[in-house]
Amino acid sequence: MSALNIKQGSTSHSAYELRDPHAEIVETHTLAVMVDNEAGVLARVIGLFSGRGYNIDSLTVAEVDHKGHRSRITVVTRGTPGVIEQIKAQLGRLVPVHEVHDLTVEGPAVERELALFKVAGTGERRVEALRLADIFRANVVDSTLESFVFEITGTVEKIDAFADLMRPLGLIDVARTGVAALSRGI
Repeated sequence: MSALNIKQGSTSHSAYELRDPHAEIVETHTLAVMVDNEAGVLARVIGLFSGRGYNIDSLTVAEVDHKGHRSRITVVTRGTPGVIEQIKAQLGRLVPVHEVHDLTVEGPAVERELALFKVAGTGERRVEALRLADIFRANVVDSTLESFVFEITGTVEKIDAFADLMRPLGLIDVARTGVAALSRGI
């Protein structure tokens, strides 16, 4: 009898199937939070996440209504569906929060990120970096004899793919803005 089939008549499971089949799936969600643009609001929102052990994958914030003094915080976070619902409910209860939108479930949304990549290299590596930048529609925003700084905009997956290809070519530094997102349509 195999080591995986200990009980008489039990079903055999692959040794590679280590995930609990009854565990809830962890999902990534993009939340748009409209808040008052005043001191301490961002700290309160971040405090909600850190105080409960929730992770923030990406965070962007900027004033979007100068007259109304409102800012939009875009947060990308991960959790089970229950945890995501809990995060949205807790955000909605914060006093400076006016609206919480889960762009992941409310319908189609546009998500983009801006990144800057510094790549050092000469000769063939330099030529290959320029070729890949062209394929990814990255712009050269700074150039020296030994390095380039590329600017690229796109989805998180596109930015990650570009980074993966630039690493062996001499990637030495990266700066990313975090995700900015809006729902599609009206």
